[in-house]
Order: sequence, then structure tokens, then C-alpha cells
Amino acid sequence: MSVINTQKAYLILQDGTVFKGNAIGKIGTTTGEIAFNTGMTGYQEVFTDPSYFGQILVMTTDHIGNYGASNLDSESDSIKISGLVCKKYSPTFSRNMADSSLNDYLIDNGLTGISDVDTRQIVRHIRDKGAMNCVISSEVLDVEKLTSMAKEVPSMEGMELSSKVWHTKSYEENPDGNIKVALLDLGSKDNIAKCLTERGCHVKVYPGDTSYAEMKTWNPDGFMISNGPGDPAAMPYAVKTLQDIIAGDEKMFGICLGSQILAQAVGMKTFKMHHGHRGQNHPVKNLLTGKSEITSQNHGFAIDPDSNSAGNAEITHLNLNDNTVEGIRVKGKDAFAVQYHPEASPGPHDSRYLFDDFVSMMKK
Repeated sequence: MSVINTQKAYLILQDGTVFKGNAIGKIGTTTGEIAFNTGMTGYQEVFTDPSYFGQILVMTTDHIGNYGASNLDSESDSIKISGLVCKKYSPTFSRNMADSSLNDYLIDNGLTGISDVDTRQIVRHIRDKGAMNCVISSEVLDVEKLTSMAKEVPSMEGMELSSKVWHTKSYEENPDGNIKVALLDLGSKDNIAKCLTERGCHVKVYPGDTSYAEMKTWNPDGFMISNGPGDPAAMPYAVKTLQDIIAGDEKMFGICLGSQILAQAVGMKTFKMHHGHRGQNHPVKNLLTGKSEITSQNHGFAIDPDSNSAGNAEITHLNLNDNTVEGIRVKGKDAFAVQYHPEASPGPHDSRYLFDDFVSMMKK
């Protein structure tokens, strides 16, 4: 059983705010943009979500590590967050199916973190001041040096990160499926492909820079555009691919980053949010049905609704907390996308109907 060391650690924000706590995971130094997730469970799925690449994550629930780590809970092949911030951290766990303690899992993945800090104060600070960069260190304890280091971390705005997390070679899932879906991997969570294969789809996952022409040679019935990290405005290659898919009158479904790229493909713009949406309880209204759903979300960029001057897209979903765009569809085309995560993992299953809608669309 893993035992946490007593090494001290610092979390220092870009604006000079300092938090002192205890080291967790690997002893070291890490940098990134600080963000917070309000989910009460599913920490391993969150840590392995490729959309979090480049971010240091604050978990707002009190206890982290209490049910260990299991290979079955990962959404990718490794931890993708850059660092972890939490309040109470447990070196022990009580779960029969766990493969290891969370601390051993963090060390095996080379992740540095900090615990025993006031996460409520940190979250209130981010909500007030907005997203910013930071540094965590359990090896450098010079506050002045760390403060300088935090200010030198590159901004997430304008940063292309998908190419750092997508699969570099294509592969197939459920080859016996009777509906062929080409999944463009911009940093896809594993559960997206699983939700498709559960519905009888034969899925072929392609690296994010694959062209429409190359994917078309497989003759898919539809195209899935995945989630992923970074600024969508820094991904013209993906925008071009989606424009070609639209021009080819293909069936298309996008999730999260896929939604932002689809918006850009039809002439809309995206913007960096003040502090983003990350959690499992975000209320969204489906404007087509009038029904609301509780959703799992993870995004720091959003679609600008005022940029739809050409009228190529219809807004289909809105966030009930702040009225940001949560879904669009292309007028006159079988192409739609949502900003949230219908595959959840972790999170509620209210939105799984979108996969059923996509499969029904491809069967027509």
C-alpha cells in the first residue's frame, strides 16, 4: 500500500498567489493552465481525458484517492492532466477492483501534485480572476523563482495541442459491426468509440490530421469528430477536413472540440471562456425538443453565437447557467454537434440519445 511522503509543495498562480501544501505523486515541478472540476466521483476518468492535456486540475470534492485506481476506468492510455490539486488525499483505498492506490498510479504516470490546500479558496479565486497559468513544485521551494516560472508558461489561447494526444496510427473497433463510422481522433475519449460499438457500429479511428479523402476510401456511413485539448482557432487543418466532409454531404456528429471545429467550418468563431465548464452537473436545454438534460462537460473555449452572420448553422442546445452555445446543426446537412460529453464517463447518461440519433441518421 502506498504511503504519502511528507515533502512540502507549492502551488503558485500566474498572478503571484501562493498556496503551500504537501506533495503527492511524483516529486517534481509541473506547469500548465489551472482549471477546476466540480464532479464528485470519476477522478481517474477525468485525469485520463485527453481534453485536459496541458492543464493543472483542481478537484473540488474533498476526498481524492479513496477508491484507488483501476485499469478499467481509464479514458486513454495514460494520465493527461499536467498536475493535480486537491484537499484531502488518501494513500489508502477501499475498493476490491482497484489495481493500485491512486498515489502509485500518479507516480507510475510521472504526475506531480499538491494536497492539503484550500481548494474552495482556489476555485473562488479562479472564478473571480479567470483562468490563468500556474506551477506546482515539490522540488523547488523558492517562491520567487516559482512565481517567475509561472509567469513564463505559454497561454492556452492560440495553442494547438490535439496533435500531442491523438493516436498516430489508425485502428478498428468491432469489425463485425454493420454501420461503419470514421472517428477523427482529435484527443478522443475511449468511451466515444465504445458508445458507437455498443450500437452495432464498426469504428475506425483516424489520427486528427487525416484528410476527408483518405477516410472516404474506407467508405464509412458517417463521421464522428471527437473531443480534444487546446484552442480550436489554432486548428485550420481540422476545419478544412470538416468543410470537405460537409461538402461531401456526409453524416457527421461532433463532440466538444468537434463542436467548435464544426462551428468554424461553417463560418462561426470561437472564444476563450473566463474559466470554462468542467463537471458532471451542467444543465443544458435542447431547443429542438424543449427538454433539459444534466450533462458532463470539459471545455475552456466556446462558440460565439453572434458570429453566425452567414446563417449556416442553427443553435440547438443552450447552457442553462450562462446561455452559452451547447449544440449546433448545419442547415440543409446531416451534420450536428454538441459542446458537452454525451458519452459522459464520468457523468449522467441523459444525453446518450444523441448516439441513437446519429445511428438512426446513418441508417437512412
